[in-house]
Amino acid sequence: MSMRHRRPHTALIVTALCLVATLTGCSGSGDGSPSSSSPPASPSAPASASLSSPSSSESGKGEVKVTIKGFAFHPATFEVSPGTKITVTNEDSATHTLTADDKSFDTGDLAQGKSATFTAPSKPGSYSYICTIHPNMKGTLTVR
Repeated sequence: MSMRHRRPHTALIVTALCLVATLTGCSGSGDGSPSSSSPPASPSAPASASLSSPSSSESGKGEVKVTIKGFAFHPATFEVSPGTKITVTNEDSATHTLTADDKSFDTGDLAQGKSATFTAPSKPGSYSYICTIHPNMKGTLTVR
């Protein structure tokens, strides 16, 4: 009889552990903690970053692709020539934006699977950007 009483407890414990693991895996993006900004994940992300050329030196005729995945921009920091076309694709289930702090560029809201293209500013400089919905998501666009 004692074995019968153990099995329901074991199943309950296993179920509880699975639930905790699931919730822990999903909670990193919404709590605003520094670990959710994902800079350490960047080294494994270059394949999904799809950066057409590290510095599009084709006088603005190049194109750069930025992917939003795992509540982070890939690449988060990149360099382009003035007038370069930048396409941002959201691969997360949550809606995101890529918006310059000075509002010089903004994709608007991008739902899952959606893309938007904007043109890099013509003035050289460093442009910080965020997701206005999830401000812990940050990056820098450098125009040279």
